[in-house]
Amino acid sequence: MSTIAAHAVHECCGGTMGFYAHRSTETGSEMRLAVFVPPQARQRRVPSLYFLAGLTCTEETFMIKADAQRFAATHGLLLVACDTSPRRLGPPWDHYAGEGFYVDATVEPWARHYRMYSYITRELPDLIEQHFPVIQNRRGIFGHSMGGHGALVAALRNPDRYSSVSAFAPIANPIESAWGKRAFKALLGAETTAWRGYDASLLMRKQAFPRAILIDQGTSDEFLEDQLRPETLEAAANVSNQLLMMRKQSGYGHSYWFIKSFIADHIEWHASQLMA
Repeated sequence: MSTIAAHAVHECCGGTMGFYAHRSTETGSEMRLAVFVPPQARQRRVPSLYFLAGLTCTEETFMIKADAQRFAATHGLLLVACDTSPRRLGPPWDHYAGEGFYVDATVEPWARHYRMYSYITRELPDLIEQHFPVIQNRRGIFGHSMGGHGALVAALRNPDRYSSVSAFAPIANPIESAWGKRAFKALLGAETTAWRGYDASLLMRKQAFPRAILIDQGTSDEFLEDQLRPETLEAAANVSNQLLMMRKQSGYGHSYWFIKSFIADHIEWHASQLMA
């Protein structure tokens, strides 16, 4: 069994809010994570819901800023947030710390450690299911910005591993955004064929996720047109007949104030599918 070390565990919303570290075999480094265990887990196993954060964030950001624990406690969901990269090895290029983009790097020297796709879809769920009272194969996934991209890609590529998926302001078409191009070139190389497997809009065109997808996008998001491109997901959904609920929230930007405003809806969305 993989080992996990608790750095701090606090009482929170009737459950516990814990911060942990473990040695990852995928990244070959220490990875940190945050886990909220709801009060229902004292009596029974519960579904798990994974949040993927965006650029510059850590495993703490969502748990501190989103106010998600009170809603997860109401619905009996265990929340998991991990760091966005093997941060303690340093960023792979001189831009944002934590810019792992949830891909498995193929370019040296990053290929050994920047394996965030395999980490979030395989190693992390296995770790959580070994150490916490969760129902195996009852997983949901969601995220924000770069993490919204990661959540959509993880679910679309692994519909057998996730029962629900949603996103806040995801980078929907990264092969056409400056953020995505920079990260993919650094981690996956200049040949763009390899990039296509990590683009949610292209994946959705090929095959729909078997359940509906919820996306919230602020209309005043400063990155809306140049980086996020949500219209590409709407076009892809029309091709594959994906059930897509794209909610355009008037006046909202890209910050955690946006996430905080609609987190209750997302937790309820996942609970309705994870409890079904």
